[in-house]
Amino acid sequence: MRKISVIGIGAGDPDQLTLQAVRALRSTDVFFILDKGELKSDLVQLRRDILEAHVPEGTYRLVEARDPERDRSAAGDAYFPAVGDWRSARAGIYERLLVEELGEDETGAFLVWGDPALYDSTLGILQEILDRGEVTFSYDVVPGISSVSALVAKHRTGLNRVARPVQITTGRRLAEGFPEGVDDVVVMLDAHQTFRQYTDQDIDIYWGAYIGTPDEILVSGPLAETAQEIERVRAQARERKGWIMDTYLLRRHPR
Repeated sequence: MRKISVIGIGAGDPDQLTLQAVRALRSTDVFFILDKGELKSDLVQLRRDILEAHVPEGTYRLVEARDPERDRSAAGDAYFPAVGDWRSARAGIYERLLVEELGEDETGAFLVWGDPALYDSTLGILQEILDRGEVTFSYDVVPGISSVSALVAKHRTGLNRVARPVQITTGRRLAEGFPEGVDDVVVMLDAHQTFRQYTDQDIDIYWGAYIGTPDEILVSGPLAETAQEIERVRAQARERKGWIMDTYLLRRHPR
C-alpha cells in the first residue's frame, strides 16, 4: 500500500524542523509540491532549500503541479462553497499525482508550512481522496512549528497570560467583532489588516511577516501607535514580493 507523510516544516527556517520531521523527510521517495505561480516561486524554493539542508541528494524525486486558482472574490454565503470547490480541485490533483507518480511500495510526502493541524487543508483533502475510493493509501502526520509559535518566540512573549484563554481566529472572523471573554487573540489569514478596527482600544499588537525567512519583518507595540507603521511596511513588502504571509497577536489590557 502507498504511504503518505504530511510533514510540518515550520514557518520557513530550515532549522525549525523537528528531528521527527527530518527522519520522515529522509524516508520519503517522492515529495509533492504545488506551484502557486511565478509570484510565489520563492515558496517552492524554500521547500527545495529545506530538502537540500536535510536530505541526501539523489535519494528522492520531486514532483510539482500547478495549484488550482481559488475564487478570492467570493464573500458572504458564497465563501464556503468557493473554498469547497478549491479543495475538491486540489483533491483531484493530489489523487492524480498519487496514482501516476507514486509506486505502490513507495512513500510520498506533502510538505506543509507550519503545522498541518492549523489552518491547512492537506489532511481534509487526503480524507476526501480516501472517501472517493479510487486510490488507497495510509498516511501519518508529523507536527511542525507553526507561524503562531514562531511569532511569539520572535517577540519573546507567550500566547496566553496566567489563567487566561487564548483564541486563534481569522481576519474574516475578527471583522465580525473582538471575541468575547478573550483578551489574547491570534489572527491569521488577514488580507485586510482588520486590526485597524481596534485602534481606539487599549491593545498591544505583536505582528510578523515572512516569519523564519530572510525577509522576516517584526513590529510590536501599542496598536494605536503601530497600526500605521504595520500598514506601511506591509504594503512595501507586498509590493516588493508580490505576496505576503503575516500573523499577529492582539493583547487587550484588562479593563
